Amino acid sequence: MAERKPSILLPVILIVVVVVGAGVGGAFLYDFQHPKPTPAPWTVSIGSNVTVNYIGSFGSGPQEGKIFDTSIYAIATNNVTYPKALSFSYRGSEANYTPLGVSVGPNVPSSGYTIDNITFGGVVTGFWQGLLGLQVGQTRTVTFGASQGYGAANPSCFVTTPLFFTVPVLVAVTPSDFSTLYPGVNATGGTHFTDPTYGWPDIVLAVNSSAVVVEHLPSVGWTVPGASWPIVVTAVNATTIGVKNELAFGDVGNVAGTVTGSGVCGATTYIVSALNLSAGTYTQDFNRQVVGQSLTFTVTIVAKYSAS
Repeated sequence: MAERKPSILLPVILIVVVVVGAGVGGAFLYDFQHPKPTPAPWTVSIGSNVTVNYIGSFGSGPQEGKIFDTSIYAIATNNVTYPKALSFSYRGSEANYTPLGVSVGPNVPSSGYTIDNITFGGVVTGFWQGLLGLQVGQTRTVTFGASQGYGAANPSCFVTTPLFFTVPVLVAVTPSDFSTLYPGVNATGGTHFTDPTYGWPDIVLAVNSSAVVVEHLPSVGWTVPGASWPIVVTAVNATTIGVKNELAFGDVGNVAGTVTGSGVCGATTYIVSALNLSAGTYTQDFNRQVVGQSLTFTVTIVAKYSAS
């Protein structure tokens, strides 16, 4: 019988198994000791669509620190901790206060984007730039100037007005104009009524087919009711009534007035923006109050949505 030679196959297999096992084990050990890097968290970038809670306040001017707008009901209803600017407009019930949909970037269409029944629109530059780099749930406070906000004020929207003016004692108007100026008042001689502009007593003095004559009957010291600052009758004679706007420097930027008719720059409400006692004038600013001011926004990212 032929002598059997020892097989070398089994040792070779064992060597291969050991080598492969060592390689796999080493790779596992390396992977265990060197885990894969965690992906960076999502942050707001240009093109992001996010919902944002915000508190907007003035960063300059006489109303610095006062809130002109917010998306948060608890802020809107708390005037002690969060004093409001003259232009603040209360929206009513809590249901009207929801996070703002913002499409981040400089070239957002005027109609914005609609995602999940939410409209994401454009905002002023300083606002959307303040969102960049934030994660969902993060908050940041940013302040920026008018160039990144609502722009410079329009000079044509400022009107300089005398502090002192006169009103004629007698006014003659046509019967049709009388009905417009004094709605609900009978154009009958001897009719007494309250003047709708100044609140003082008036009387229909005479009436004919072409004119109705009204006599104003205020006394010195009469104060126009409902005004934001004292408007006082300072003199009365046979022909004229002298009336003065009694404004103080502390009123500048802190009181608002209204005008009748079409207004100025499409607005009928103005802010008293300047007072010149030596010239006897004050300035009415019909610009939007946020125009020409630096603004401060505290913003919080509520949620993110798919890119536009």
